[in-house]
Amino acid sequence: MTHLHRAIALAAEARASGNPPFGSLLVGPDGEVLREERNTSLSDNDITAHPELKLARWAARELAPEIAAGTTMYTSCQPCGMCTGAIERSGLGRVVFALSEGQLLTLKPGGGFPPVPQDGPDLFDEARVPVAGYY
Repeated sequence: MTHLHRAIALAAEARASGNPPFGSLLVGPDGEVLREERNTSLSDNDITAHPELKLARWAARELAPEIAAGTTMYTSCQPCGMCTGAIERSGLGRVVFALSEGQLLTLKPGGGFPPVPQDGPDLFDEARVPVAGYY
């Protein structure tokens, strides 16, 4: 629980600096804290500056795949969809969170963001050409 307590403390630091209250840290296979991040989306004027995304990007650049697979991310809140996608692609091994997305929504006036309408799929035969054979 020590690492989860630290993630919550990082969230408090983010809030104290005028940013949304989210914090995360990445712990290596040996239990060593590899890196810590706070949300800086307002101070950086960057809607993607979530701590989970920053850690996933760092891990993908800096860690060998076998090391990344043995890591655990501790985070103050369950990662959003954007961050979850990055975590999956970075090869991190596990995520432990304090506050669930559902619990977070009860703390936000009006709930979360409204869904954006999406249409598709369309143009399969054309769209598949650059993708076919890549994977």
